[in-house]
Amino acid sequence: LTVSSAWAGQKNRGYIMVQESCCQTMESRAKQKIRYETAESRTDQKIRYETAESRADQKMQHQTAESRTEQKMQHQTAESRTEQKNPEGSPSLQILAPGAVLMEASTGQIIYEKNADERRSPASITKIMTLILIFDAIDAGKIRLGDEVVTSAHAKSMGGSQVFLEEGEIQTVETLIKCIVIASGNDASVAMAEYISGSEAAFVQSMNERAKGLGMTGTHFVDCCGLTESPEHLTTARDIAVMSRELITKYPQIHNYSTIWMENITHVTKQGSREFGLSNTNRLLKMATNYRVTGLKTGSTSMAKYCLSATAEKDGVRLIAVIMAAPDYKARFAD
Repeated sequence: LTVSSAWAGQKNRGYIMVQESCCQTMESRAKQKIRYETAESRTDQKIRYETAESRADQKMQHQTAESRTEQKMQHQTAESRTEQKNPEGSPSLQILAPGAVLMEASTGQIIYEKNADERRSPASITKIMTLILIFDAIDAGKIRLGDEVVTSAHAKSMGGSQVFLEEGEIQTVETLIKCIVIASGNDASVAMAEYISGSEAAFVQSMNERAKGLGMTGTHFVDCCGLTESPEHLTTARDIAVMSRELITKYPQIHNYSTIWMENITHVTKQGSREFGLSNTNRLLKMATNYRVTGLKTGSTSMAKYCLSATAEKDGVRLIAVIMAAPDYKARFAD
């Protein structure tokens, strides 16, 4: 019995020890599994974090590269605009018109030029020379602002831009100057040419002589208003700047007329009297700018396209900007 009891006790202790050992083994395995899962979870989290970090780095690198490319393109564009030169060596601006000049009025220095010596049709820019001869005649005492001018049949027949003068209609020299400067009247230009020189042909001869005296070597006039489509009626952007400078420096009173936006004149004919409104063709006068626009003359025909000689001043500096053959009136004023 003693032996049996001892064996049974040992057996029970052995069973308990086996159970304990099994429990410990299971517990150990469970702990190992937890540690493995925890390690695996941390690894997964680390991989996800590193992946996200890698993606963020890649995105930042891409954005940085994209930003650098964009900055490089902007720099190259700015550099191109700065360094680009026209044939004459002036810094290139974004000028759409094929011919242009910017001149400082007091010295005649050219600040910018683009195809400045290419000969082109000037359209009504021609009238700048017509106005020079009118003021020459006033300055010489040949005519006065209050003189009365009779409109001829030839003057009345002018088409294009006009103030609709009737044959035999009488207007003063000053009124006709306003008609030329403000409304670009072809009929008024011819009436003044005939009044000063007896005929338009004789007046045009004087225009060419005056141009030669100013050194306008690229210029030849065929009429006094620019309406002609003659291939011989030509000038250059440089020559327009030269004659514009002559007009505004020698006869600064031109700005008393070239800055008028709108004004009425009175037609007095056999049919009675009627008011006629003059409206300035120079739209720059009404555009918002940080300088004062003082003139000067616009011009356009199918041959010449859209031309402009603009004058302005700021802080005592006077500039003359010439545009030739712009594709439309908006581009002319934008240039």
